[in-house]
Amino acid sequence: MDTAIAPSTMHAVSDAVPAGRLRLESIDLLRGIIIVIMALDHVHDFFGVPGANPVNLATTTVPLFFTRWVTHFCAPVFFLLTGTGAFLTLRRMSKRELSGFLLTRGLWLIVLEAVVMRFALQFNVDYQVTLLIVLWALGWAMIVLAGLIYLPTWALVAVGVAMVAGHNLLDGISATAFGALAPLWTVLHVPGFLITGPHTVFVTYPLVPWMGVTALGYALGQVYAWDAGRRQAWLLRLGLALTVGFVVLRWLNVYGDPFPWSAQRSPLWTLVSFLNTQKYPPSLLFLLMTLGPALLLLRVFDVGTPRLLRPVLAFGKVPLFFYVLHFYLIHLLAVAVCYVGYGDVGGMFRSPDLGHFPFTAPTGWGLGLPWIYAIWIGVALALYPLCRWYAGLKRRRRDRWLSYL
Repeated sequence: MDTAIAPSTMHAVSDAVPAGRLRLESIDLLRGIIIVIMALDHVHDFFGVPGANPVNLATTTVPLFFTRWVTHFCAPVFFLLTGTGAFLTLRRMSKRELSGFLLTRGLWLIVLEAVVMRFALQFNVDYQVTLLIVLWALGWAMIVLAGLIYLPTWALVAVGVAMVAGHNLLDGISATAFGALAPLWTVLHVPGFLITGPHTVFVTYPLVPWMGVTALGYALGQVYAWDAGRRQAWLLRLGLALTVGFVVLRWLNVYGDPFPWSAQRSPLWTLVSFLNTQKYPPSLLFLLMTLGPALLLLRVFDVGTPRLLRPVLAFGKVPLFFYVLHFYLIHLLAVAVCYVGYGDVGGMFRSPDLGHFPFTAPTGWGLGLPWIYAIWIGVALALYPLCRWYAGLKRRRRDRWLSYL
């Protein structure tokens, strides 16, 4: 039955939180861990060697591959918890109010991607190149979810499973097969150019599988109405099932990812090949590989937040705030490093084509992984006080605009 969490269950999911501000620490903690890990990928985007592909087995290294691989968990978890958070919002909104909120917040995220985040990435407003990335897809996922929440739970789950598990059946269909409707297929399933010419728009996150993950996240929210024992057992069983399902399907090499794994020159490189699943769009195996362990972490964190990880809650309570700020900080740091190292920062404000995104790097640009990890840690530490302040502001005040950042 598709219902909001009853008031009698509130004490099972919250500890002494003021009315109207109930939060689940397990979800905030996982979201905080993920948003900080995401920053590592973005630091590498700005400070790594231009054009280096961490998942190209012919050119990558094992440390570089796993630096990239660990960040694969970020997007799936965000889309999943976006749906879960939407369901939990029914504790203080009617379904109609939630639908309106999802619609307006989704539109806001699309605008945020095309305006605020585009500038953060490129530090220019010429719109020669625009990438539609994660906030674009999150926005559309929320807009679609605004309608899906009216379905009975079984139907919503069926839609989500069909999108996640079935979309790889469509891998052989190219956008050109649709003629004049080719841009629609690019938006829905195949990454590619939406607009070309002097103003290029490239879709990095096709929508179909991500919308499915968000729908399933909404269904997941209902387990937080259960008693702790039942919820924890269910999270454990489902997390293990998805993880084992990934291993079995990947081993068989029959379905779920367009790029099969193969034996390599050593067991370690064979493992790299086994784990190297497709993110754009996310294959079924990519999502099983990432969402299974995510559910297991939710099970672990459901019993309480480890003391050493409590500071991470500050990031998890304001993930969009961190997301916006960390791009600006990373890009500013890249400009500073370029000035110190090269004396000319003009290229840091130019991105004339996709090959020079998010900036035109000078010859010799690129730091080693130890420097990239050091910068990543510095970015997280620098933003921690701001995130803690903003989380406190959101806890104390009920201004409507605070729900949008």
